[in-house]
Amino acid sequence: MELSTLSMEQYSLVYNMLSFCIASMVFSGLFFIIAKDRVAPQYRMSVILSTMVVGIAGYHYFRIFGSWEAAFVLEGGAYVASGTPFNDAYRYMDWLLTVPLLVVELLLLCSVAAEKKEGLIFNTVVATVLMLIFGYLGETSGGTSLSDSRGIYGFLSTIPFVYIVWVLWNEVTVAMADKEGHLKVLYRNIRLLLIFTWGYYPIVYMAPFIMDPGSALVNVQVGYTIADVAAKAGYGCLIYAIARAKSDADGFAVA
Repeated sequence: MELSTLSMEQYSLVYNMLSFCIASMVFSGLFFIIAKDRVAPQYRMSVILSTMVVGIAGYHYFRIFGSWEAAFVLEGGAYVASGTPFNDAYRYMDWLLTVPLLVVELLLLCSVAAEKKEGLIFNTVVATVLMLIFGYLGETSGGTSLSDSRGIYGFLSTIPFVYIVWVLWNEVTVAMADKEGHLKVLYRNIRLLLIFTWGYYPIVYMAPFIMDPGSALVNVQVGYTIADVAAKAGYGCLIYAIARAKSDADGFAVA
C-alpha cells in the first residue's frame, strides 16, 4: 500500500483506534469465556464462535498495530513513510476467518431447520469468500474512482455482499416472528446492528473516491476499525444476550 505523509493528529487517530480495538477484542473475549456457562448447552456454540471471532480479530489487530508503527517515522512534525510497507492484508486475512464465523453463529441462534441449515451455511460461506477476494483486489489495486479497478472490484464484491445480508436479514426476521417481549427486542436489535455494521463497510471502502490519499488512508483504517468493534465485540455481546434470553425462556438455571 502506497503511504502518504500524515499529520501527527492523523497518525495518532489511527494508532489510538487500533489500540482501542485490540482492548475491545481481548476483554470481550474474556467475557464470553467467563459467561459461556450461563447459557444453556444448546446455545453455547454461538458464544464459543463469538470468542473465536474476537480472538482471531485481536491477533490480527495486534499485527496491524505493529505494521502501522513500523510503516511511519516522525520527521519535522509529520509522519512520513519509513520504507517499511504497511501490510493491510492482515485485515482481509482476519475477515476471511471471522466473517464466516459471524454468519454461522447468527444462523445457529436463528434455529434454522436442519434440512435447510447446511445448504444455507455453505452458500453464505462461499459468498463471503467471493466478497472478500473481490474486495481485497479492489483495495490493493490503487484505484481511486468508480470507473477504475477499485470501483469495478467493489461492484463485484457487492453482489455476494447483498446476498449474505439478504439471507441473514430474512432468517432473523423469521426467527423473531414468534418471539415476544425482551427476546423479540434483542432479535430486532441484532438485525439493526447487522444493517449498520455491514452497510458501513462499503461506505468506508469508497473513501478514496472522494478524499485525498492521506485522508482516505486514515478514514479507511479508522472506519474499518469502528465497524469491526461493532460487528465483532458488539455483535458477540448481542449474541450472548439472545442466547441467555433463550436459555431463560427454556427454564435453564445457572448453577
